[in-house]
Amino acid sequence: MPRLTSYSDHLSYWQQLLTALADNEGNLPQLTIQREKLEGLLAQALAQVNTQAIHTAAKQLASNELATLIDQGGKLATVLRTSLREHYGSRSEKLTEFRIQPFRGKKKAAVVVPPPPEAPAPAE
Repeated sequence: MPRLTSYSDHLSYWQQLLTALADNEGNLPQLTIQREKLEGLLAQALAQVNTQAIHTAAKQLASNELATLIDQGGKLATVLRTSLREHYGSRSEKLTEFRIQPFRGKKKAAVVVPPPPEAPAPAE
């Protein structure tokens, strides 16, 4: 028996097995009940594959719609933040209520003092 690692491997093997059983139905009447059960399971599995594909497509559509909504909402939030800065002023601490960082001035850059130059070694 081949090594079956995926659902599609199982389903294609079942289809091949059922085809071979149908071709030899006259020689194997004792396997009729099991063959019919496997046919039923195969039909159910194929239906689930179709359902899974439908859900995958619906998920992708929902993801695209969500991305569009997030994009539109982000643009509106930017407009609102700008309007709040205009209304209260960019330095107002009231902006922190809206999770907006007020402008508090630029921090002065730290002055780096270069190390003193080393004295040349005395010549001998």
